[in-house]
Amino acid sequence: MSNSSRSGAAERLSLTLPAPAGTESMLSPEALAFVAELADRFSAERDLLLRRRSERQTQLNAGELPDFLAETAAIRAGEWKVAPIPADLLDRRVEITGPVDRKMVINALNSGARTFMADFEDSNAPTWSNLLHGQQNMHDAVRRQIDFTNDKGKQYSLSEKPAILLVRPRGWHLPEAHVLLDGQPIPGALFDFGLFVFHNAKEQLARGTGPYFYLPKLESHLEARLWNLVIDHAETALDLPRGSIKCTILIETILAVFEMDEILYELRDHIVGLNCGRLDYIFSYIRAFQTDSSRVLPERGQVTMNSPFLCAYSQLLIKTCHRRGAFAMGGMAAQIPIKGDEAANQAAMAKVRADKEREAGDGHDGTWVAHPALVPIAEEIFDRAMSGQNQMDKLRLDVSTQAAQLIEPTVGTITEAGVRNNIEVAIVYLAAWLSGNGCVPIHHLMEDAATAEISRAQLWQWARTGAKTDSDITLDLPLLEQWLKQELTILVRMDSALGMNKTDLDEAAELLWEMVSSDQFPTFLTLPAYDRLLARERA
Repeated sequence: MSNSSRSGAAERLSLTLPAPAGTESMLSPEALAFVAELADRFSAERDLLLRRRSERQTQLNAGELPDFLAETAAIRAGEWKVAPIPADLLDRRVEITGPVDRKMVINALNSGARTFMADFEDSNAPTWSNLLHGQQNMHDAVRRQIDFTNDKGKQYSLSEKPAILLVRPRGWHLPEAHVLLDGQPIPGALFDFGLFVFHNAKEQLARGTGPYFYLPKLESHLEARLWNLVIDHAETALDLPRGSIKCTILIETILAVFEMDEILYELRDHIVGLNCGRLDYIFSYIRAFQTDSSRVLPERGQVTMNSPFLCAYSQLLIKTCHRRGAFAMGGMAAQIPIKGDEAANQAAMAKVRADKEREAGDGHDGTWVAHPALVPIAEEIFDRAMSGQNQMDKLRLDVSTQAAQLIEPTVGTITEAGVRNNIEVAIVYLAAWLSGNGCVPIHHLMEDAATAEISRAQLWQWARTGAKTDSDITLDLPLLEQWLKQELTILVRMDSALGMNKTDLDEAAELLWEMVSSDQFPTFLTLPAYDRLLARERA
């Protein structure tokens, strides 16, 4: 696009709020012109793809089951590989993830993990302040000039060898309502990606690394194709070397698992791997089969990577990636250390070890943790499993996955305690999210939007498919409403211990009930929650 075209798009762009103090340079005229150009060029195709998602869900609700695509069989059968992987990404045995809060960014970069995924998506409540301060924190981290002093005077600064930075923008479905093009919100994905790459890509390349991204929530290779167009355009517009922007795609939807070869192919000049985003994947399974009583999952704690559909997905991902010369990254260990109860802490850490030993043994090239204390545990396991920087030579030719295995129902039970835990987690997480915090420790697990999605989605599905508890109690809407009110009462009584207030908890419970009682399954909780977040900002 010419400079005059970029200028024309910029003139049609408007902001609903000014930049927060200290972040004004993030919204320079040049940066906004680039974001406007991206939105002008790619928003229509993004909107079309979102409509395709809705049409696909209608087909699933009618009983059609997902399968590998006949029209792309040649891509799956072909012998091709993705472009070579940059040297500083060849060893990703332990990755840590977290929000873009300044102190957490420093701690994650200093954690000892090989890479840090800074998250503008599931662990970030997208207030205007969080987004812009997050971009400023990325800018400062790239230039090794990020530091922080807390209220007690404790100082935080970068170590000599911080982790490699990767950034996760929001998914295609999320809007950025503070930035309007022709009066309409632009895609949040393009805002997050555009600002980061504009401000930091050349600086990163000059420092011997590069602009590296994690891209979430894809549901088809056509959505990957759109990301490829965006990335190609960004490299051209910003005069970056072809192929310098690299990405890892999170396979966290049940539909994307049937198109992994195709996703790799569409992004073959830019992609370095796929990741088992298993928590969102579980949510996606529930959403895809929302009205199918034969595929109702048991309570969340019983849906582990030993569940047949999750085991099949993980192993197929490894086989697919390694055949194409790409990384197969393992999933999240959401546990956090339990202080004051050594027995409980040892049991939690044993779960982490078992999970990481499974991943390393299966052939994953690395894994995710949510807390710095888990880095040495995961690293020790992958150090033992890997003789080199990764396991891409482990081709898993023994794996032969059929479509039916990827959607196989999981056997288990539903307990009253499990239902009430779903209610509690959803309320507490939503209350934190509405107050601007997208990453919350609950019952010694680091909860983000993915786990809250599972919790509320199961409630909706259980109430509509005749689900019963192990004590033969039918989970209908009147009963769930009663239990929700009881759980809210308990939470309000302990609000100070939770660090929350009654207003946030009440609004979170109201929002949860709106979603659970809705006639139509709400696609993502972050969409109605975002409307409430915006209302708070305007108040």
